[in-house]
Amino acid sequence: MATVADVQDEPGQPPALTSLSLAEAAKQAKSKEQVITPFDVSGGFDEQGKPKAIDYNKLIDTFGSQRIDKLLLERFEKVTGHKPHRMLRRGLVFSHRDLNSILDKYEKGIPFFLYTGRGPSSDSMHVGHTIPFEFTKYLQDVFDVPLVIMLTDDEKFFHSPKLSLKDVYKFSMQNAMDIIAVGFDMKKTFIFADTSFVDGGSASAFNNNVREMGKRTTINQIRGTFGFNDSNNIAEFNFPAMQSATAFATSFPFIFGTDPKKVAKIPCLIPCAIDQDPYFRQCRDNAPKMGFLKPAIIHSVFLPSLRGSESKMSASDADSSIFLSDTDNQIKKKIGKAFSGGQDTAELHREIGGRTAVDVPFQYLTFFLEDDDELERIRVAYEKGEMQSGEIKMACTKELQTYVSGFRERRKAVTEEVRKEFMRPRQLTFKGMPGEKEQQDARERRIRALEEELERLRSSQ
Repeated sequence: MATVADVQDEPGQPPALTSLSLAEAAKQAKSKEQVITPFDVSGGFDEQGKPKAIDYNKLIDTFGSQRIDKLLLERFEKVTGHKPHRMLRRGLVFSHRDLNSILDKYEKGIPFFLYTGRGPSSDSMHVGHTIPFEFTKYLQDVFDVPLVIMLTDDEKFFHSPKLSLKDVYKFSMQNAMDIIAVGFDMKKTFIFADTSFVDGGSASAFNNNVREMGKRTTINQIRGTFGFNDSNNIAEFNFPAMQSATAFATSFPFIFGTDPKKVAKIPCLIPCAIDQDPYFRQCRDNAPKMGFLKPAIIHSVFLPSLRGSESKMSASDADSSIFLSDTDNQIKKKIGKAFSGGQDTAELHREIGGRTAVDVPFQYLTFFLEDDDELERIRVAYEKGEMQSGEIKMACTKELQTYVSGFRERRKAVTEEVRKEFMRPRQLTFKGMPGEKEQQDARERRIRALEEELERLRSSQ
């Protein structure tokens, strides 16, 4: 039987319509490159139309970041005196920009701050959302530095036709309480939601940095970085300047002081999932033009969907995610249905073993099981066929039930008063914090700004 390659081009047909080119076009139609943006995460599809796992090595090449290797981990441990977090040890935090520079400054006693965030698209977070926050808490504890957490409720409003301002604000308040339950130190942590902070009396410096960044960012840059086109609204084009401004210490004089030359030299380290990198590439391009240091970035992988490693958990898809509000029974049922790397029969599984590389319950264990030796024991037993899929799902269920149960207990202690204090613009406590006189000056300026805001509101009535 003749193959497609043996069939001659039909006479009189343009090249694009020959049998061979049509076959190639069909392959191309089925195959699709992976897409990783703040708005879309997919591993792509092969020539047969089957979904592919996300290729993180390819992302490093595409984004131009650097891999976190053994030498960097050894230096991290030497400089900090702390064992690297399990996510670092296992390559789940895998890529960076200028992490060595942060370690250099830490060795010299130069202060820096952490910045991370969350786009509140639902009123309950899932365990995939906690991954960057848990790692950020580890960094805060290890380095003893201040942390700013940005809730980009305005971005979710701009990008989602179905969400109202009322929706995203409500989500941001609920998400703030979930984030606090991760265990952050109130004395060292400031949380803000864009829609409420930018209009308040404490955001004038922040807003000025948004304007400075916006002036230096072109429409072509945004199109090239995010893939936007004429169908995107103008607010989406402007938002990257907002997310960038948080990376500059001068945006928060009530935390870092009011000496612009001194504060502009305070570095920033941003722990985030890799899909947020486009925002900060844009930020790093323009920071030197504004007289600021480029923020350093450290990237984590995504917690896979329950359906497989081709995509991440999604708050909009309940069947793909383990939510922090799920009961023990719900977790058990979801893990029971998770994509398995086991074989079709128990006999075949004992013969050739399971595939940990695609097994979702095993992947979850790599994120949540602290004991390296126990994780390796499970991996070896599963791959040898000594452990069945049901057993690994039981181990995963137990680990996640413990994780979510611990969160639920901490969440009960987060009252509305606690949330308000975390979100109150205020002086934080950390090494290298501004002196008492500078703090007093900042407080007085803030009082005057609030008085002016109050007077403006009264006059508008």
